[in-house]
Amino acid sequence: MLPSRYEQGLAKLREIDGDAGVRVIDSLRDIAPDFARYLIEFPFGDIYSRPGLDLKSREIAVVAALTALGNAAPQLKVHIQGALNVGVTRDEVVEVIMQMAVYAGFPAALNGLTAAKEVFAAGEDHR
Repeated sequence: MLPSRYEQGLAKLREIDGDAGVRVIDSLRDIAPDFARYLIEFPFGDIYSRPGLDLKSREIAVVAALTALGNAAPQLKVHIQGALNVGVTRDEVVEVIMQMAVYAGFPAALNGLTAAKEVFAAGEDHR
């Protein structure tokens, strides 16, 4: 029997973010339990679980997108850590964020680099 979207999504979330991702979901259960379920099923159960891109490529894309948005620092930090967890190096994270200066502007890239610096400082176990 195939896993449900929720089961598949939760497994993918744990693979990328470990306990940090689960804590985000748990923090939503008391205010918006349906939203917590949607967050597992759609992005992680449907999109992240698709073939065609490996998790490293997906996380690089997410770091770029969240940097370009410029208004999602908490999510950017979670995904920078997720990128490191799936094999993206610190140098690659920095290069992706710097690349966004061309498309999203220097303020967005500067904010992204600040987020990366905070993530790197909090997790000395990564390169």
